[in-house]
Formats: sequence, structure tokens, C-alpha cells
Amino acid sequence: MNTMPRPEHPLPQWERSTWKNLNGEWDFSFDFGKSGVDRCFYEKKDWEKKIIVPFCPESDLSGIGYKDYMDAVWYHKTVELTEVEVKGRVLLHFGAVDYDARVWINGTEVGRHKGGYTSFTFDITAYVQAGANDIAVYAEDDLRSGKQPHGKQSGLYYSHGCEYTRTTGIWQTVWLEFVPENYVKKARFFPNVEAGTLTIEAVTVGDGSFFAEAFYEGRRCGQAETTTAGGNVVVTLPLSEVHLWEAGAGRLYDLTITFGKDTVHSYFGLRNVTISGEKVLINGKSVFQRLVLDQGFYPDGIYTASTDEALENDVKLSMAAGFNGARLHEKVFEPRFLYHCDRLGYLVWGEQGNWGMDPSAPDGLKNFLPEWMEAVERDFNHPAIIGWCPFNETWDYEGRKQDDDLLAIVYRMTKLYDTTRPCIDTSGNFHVITDIYDLHDYEQNPEEFASHYESYAKDGILAWDNHAPRQKQIVGIPVFISEYGGIKWDVEGVNKDSWGYGDGPRTEEEFLARYKGLTDVLLDNPKMFGFCYTQLYDVEQEMNGLYTYSRKPKFDMEIIRRINSRKAAIEEGKA
Repeated sequence: MNTMPRPEHPLPQWERSTWKNLNGEWDFSFDFGKSGVDRCFYEKKDWEKKIIVPFCPESDLSGIGYKDYMDAVWYHKTVELTEVEVKGRVLLHFGAVDYDARVWINGTEVGRHKGGYTSFTFDITAYVQAGANDIAVYAEDDLRSGKQPHGKQSGLYYSHGCEYTRTTGIWQTVWLEFVPENYVKKARFFPNVEAGTLTIEAVTVGDGSFFAEAFYEGRRCGQAETTTAGGNVVVTLPLSEVHLWEAGAGRLYDLTITFGKDTVHSYFGLRNVTISGEKVLINGKSVFQRLVLDQGFYPDGIYTASTDEALENDVKLSMAAGFNGARLHEKVFEPRFLYHCDRLGYLVWGEQGNWGMDPSAPDGLKNFLPEWMEAVERDFNHPAIIGWCPFNETWDYEGRKQDDDLLAIVYRMTKLYDTTRPCIDTSGNFHVITDIYDLHDYEQNPEEFASHYESYAKDGILAWDNHAPRQKQIVGIPVFISEYGGIKWDVEGVNKDSWGYGDGPRTEEEFLARYKGLTDVLLDNPKMFGFCYTQLYDVEQEMNGLYTYSRKPKFDMEIIRRINSRKAAIEEGKA
């Protein structure tokens, strides 16, 4: 029986057979004084504790369960490598480490990475040998500094409001990869729905012949080959079968890339996202985006799901409630989650956990942009991601307004790298430059809620905007309400600090009537292209989910599904 936690390959879209999962038991130490580097902890032999990676030390699954602030932590593991494994290049991968990570191999520092949400890799070929090898990892985490995005991690000792238990250090899979001297470093996929083709832009290490084959349900349906002498490759595969990726139907193609002795297994989906006036089109069709807020928290693993099945289950729970997608809120979700979204045809918006960072500070761009662009690059090929949203609710920080130039530069950099998706500069407030204008509206009375958007339905002008003094509608572009509802329903009644938006309903019937009334307002508006309900499941003290924190349904989900899934007004006519 395999007892390794999270044993599955962490990158289903970039998978080689020659890899070694390093999850499981590691040595662990707190470093409250941040003095471990001076004390040469990377050479340490006597470790006080053990931890189960990839779970953060705050979580129960880690075996530590320490909930207070940790200025810094250390990890150590001895890994045995064979002569065959060290013959080519050895790559050390981290899914995510929160926040400032440094890595030593056999006592030599090999690299550093800042950013708590994104993946990073070090080529450690020159530092390893056949036999025993020591890996030491140091991670600093100061989420109260204002200089690092921390998302919904609590800045106070206790969880409060919509901020929850913190995550420190390693919280995604760690693995080794063994590749030839010449290998494919990365690739971007550009599907063309109209032409029925896939263009691949790849970067290689070394020169050689580059070959790509596409398959659909086991049938080969496209191939292309070229030779590179400069490390950059562009090929286009004409596809003999065209199967579109769309909401509710993933229809993924398998893809094999071969470069000399290197073979990568991947996949892609044929779909495009375009904007036509006030509509967002998927493959040329107006698809109403029935989204739900998903914050990616788990009672036992905090930021990390206990199993791959738990990741998949969250998508299935959402679809069972009639949603066709989600805002992946204030967190860069792991690639395995996105893989399940890709497979199941689940529309998602990629976000960064921008809260905690001072958006008014002169060095805000330095603290935010590098990590955000790493996220966009890593997740570019996922067909499920139909838009980017780097910021959410950029509130004043200690009385200082956001730096509008920061938001504008991040928006433009996102669009420069990815011309294939829309980008929302900052969800809810305060917009500067954006492809889509969205609002957050937690009005609980359906009639009052409807009055907010009557003028928009008639003439395309938003008469109601709760942040109108600081932002102005860009007329003629798509609009949607990307947070609404948040109706409190505490079925377990165990948390005295539990909360939701507005006054909670007194009965289940009152809840369902309010839910239907609010949702109908948005479905019936002929100009709204979507909604996002807050939220899929409770998170700690925030009890406004349709499921409990342990993912138990609070209601008959068939009723919720019927409310959500009926045809929207914007879907009635042709695009």
C-alpha cells in the first residue's frame, strides 16, 4: 500500500516518466530568530521535529499543527540517487513554498525564490552524486510586512472575518526530475478553433529534432516536426479531428513532445475566449458564466488538499449545484486542481492572493509582478482558465490609496504575455484599466438588488456602483457581478463568531427564496454575461457556503442546481 501523501504527478500537463516524488516525512525545525543560516542549519544533523510534506506546519496533516506566527522554518531530507539518475540533468521542483525560500544541496546553496504561490525549479546537477544527498530548505514568512501577497491568511493571531488560518513553508509537492542533457524546458500552446490547429512555441536546452504528436481518445490526429539550433521552436499541428473544449465538456487531446532522448506527455483543449461588445464568447458562443467563489481552503490541510480526489471533488460539488465555473479566489491554485477543471470543462478565473501587500507602496510592483507573471506563465496552457484577475478589492492600506500605475502596469504586462484571454485589473474595486467591468454587491433584498441594475438592462449604464467616487464604468464592455449573495446559513451552529452578509434567513425556505430572488435578477438581465455567488463552502468562521467546510451539502442541491442552471437572458439570441 502506498502511504506517501499526494503521490500523483504534480504537473499532469508536463509529465515525464523519470521523476521522484519527495513528499512524506522530512526533518523540521522552527527558526523564530531567523538565525539558522548563521548557525549553518543546512549542515544540521540533529533535528527537533518531523513534518509530513507537502502539508504546512499549521495543518493537522503535517503532524505539527502549530498555529502561531512562524518567522522562519527549516526542512531537511536525505535522498538516495542512483548512477542512472545523476547521469543527465537533475532538476529539483517545488510546487509552492510560502514565502522566501532558500535551498541547499549537500551544504551548498543552489537557489532562492520569493513568492508563496508559484512553482520554481533549480538545476542541481552539479551538486548531487550517486548515493546519499542532503536537501535543506529555509523559508521566511512575514505576512504582516505589507511586502508580500498573502491572500486570505489571517494578519491577526486568530482567524477573523474573511481571513483564515495561515500557511508557512512548503505546501505543495516537492519532486526531482531526471532529464537528458538536451531537453524541452517549457512550451506554450496556442489552439486555433477556426483552423483546427495547435501551434506550439517551445524553449529547449540544446539543439536537435523536435517532434510533436496529438491524439484524441487514442487516435493520432496530428503531428509536426522541426529542427532547432537556437533553443526556440515553433511548430503547428493540423488536426484531422476537431473537438471543442467547452463548459461541461473537456474533450482534451493528448500531446506527446519528443526532443532527442527527452519525452514529455501533455494535453491541450481546443477553445478560444473573445469579447464582442458586452458579451464574453467561448468558441464564438455566448455562454453565461455561472460562477461560484472557491477559496481553496481545507479543514485538515489548510491550503493543501489531503488527496487528489479532494481537489476533484470540489469541482464536482460545484457542478452538482449548477455552477459551470469558479473564481479561484485570492490564491493561485495548484496545477492538479486546474487539471480536473480542464478534464471536466469547468470555467475558472485565475487570481493572485494580493491581499496583505501594500498596493500604495513605491516597491509594490517589485513585490507583486514577478510572482504574478510566474503564475500566468505556469498556467497559460490550461483551457479551463478563461480569464485573469491579478488583484481583488484593492482597499486603502493604512489610509493610503492604491497606486493606479501599479494596477495598470500589471494589467498591461498580463496582456503582453497573454493575448488570448481577458484580464480584470482588480475585481470589485478600484478599476483603472480592464477588459471587463465587475462589481461586488451583497445587497440581500432581491427587489433592492434588482433596482441596482435596471438602468444597465435598459441602456447599458450602471446607475449603481458602491465605489463610484473612485471608479467609473467603461461603457460598452462586458459587466458582471463577480460577488453577490454570501447568505449566512450555519447548519452546525458550532462557531459563535460565524458570520455571513446581511441578516441570516430564519428558515431554509427563506434562504432558498432569497437565493433564487438574487440569482434571478442576474440571469434575467439581458446584458449580464455572468455571476459569481459567494461561496461554494464555508471557510472556518465564514458560514455563507452552500456546503459546510467539511463539504457536506446544506440544502437539497437539486433545488440550487435548478435555480442556477436555467437559461440566462444573454444566452437567448445568437452572439
